[in-house]
Amino acid sequence: YGVYANLTFPLSFKVFKPKGTLKSGDKYKTKIELATEIITELIDEGFNIELVLADSLYGEASAFLSPCVGKQLAGESSEFIKKLNEYELAYVVAIRSNHGVWLPAYQSVRASEWCFFERTFSSQKSESRYIREIVYGKRRDITYWEITTDPETMPENSTSFVMTNLQGNLKKTLGDLYGLRTWVEYGFRQCKQELGWTDYCFTNFEQIEKWWEIIFCVYTMISLNSPAFLALDESEQNETEVQKNYWGDFSNHQQWNHESGWKNVLNNLRLIVQPLLLFWLIYPGVDIFPNSNLLLGFNHLISAMNQFKFFYSSG
Repeated sequence: YGVYANLTFPLSFKVFKPKGTLKSGDKYKTKIELATEIITELIDEGFNIELVLADSLYGEASAFLSPCVGKQLAGESSEFIKKLNEYELAYVVAIRSNHGVWLPAYQSVRASEWCFFERTFSSQKSESRYIREIVYGKRRDITYWEITTDPETMPENSTSFVMTNLQGNLKKTLGDLYGLRTWVEYGFRQCKQELGWTDYCFTNFEQIEKWWEIIFCVYTMISLNSPAFLALDESEQNETEVQKNYWGDFSNHQQWNHESGWKNVLNNLRLIVQPLLLFWLIYPGVDIFPNSNLLLGFNHLISAMNQFKFFYSSG
């Protein structure tokens, strides 16, 4: 998933095939290998990636450092970070809370003082957070940080241990940057709960890929019709004006949501699609019970619907 203006949109997907389910001709690939392929494909397609965020599966597998030589150990486990370095991409990735490295006897692990910062959310609300740097021996280009809601108790569900190659004073910015990763989880939740990914259970890989493709196309369509994207060419207008330009009088619908969140956009697109769905449900009955006034009304409705500017994805 990508994140832009606190809005998620799908980029690519690959189906992980466990070893026990491989068919003839299938090649086993780890999740790290699949993620590395996705990064390469996105770069080749021309995406301008500002920052890569990942959980501890990808961060920890790539975080084994040898402080004695200051280089990453070779091997498959470091392929993901190596690929990010190859493309000179900035990253913030999670690692395990018990992460450790080998150090010479004369070097030690130390932590900076806790620094308070305000974690800002998409709603512009904020909460108190704390951050500190963990230094393994000597400082290097890659740095390690702990982020938590409570430095005394370090609650597991609100404490993160992260690794990054970002430079500069990160105490006020790193927490918000890594917090964007929660929008990836938000995207998965929307796919499952709102768009019906979990409504069907497929065991055939081709069917799984096709169903993901359908869900991703719908998700992309919704994201492209959000005010954040629609306003790219009309930057001087606020989101309400942008919505009125694109949706016209339909934005006066009694159930129209004027907020800019993903679920609000989904609600509005459903309102727009409903007349078309109702038309196709009613239209066959007109052959049996002819009604010229109803047909005239349908023609007016179709004409009005054709005035909408609508962005969609195809797959």
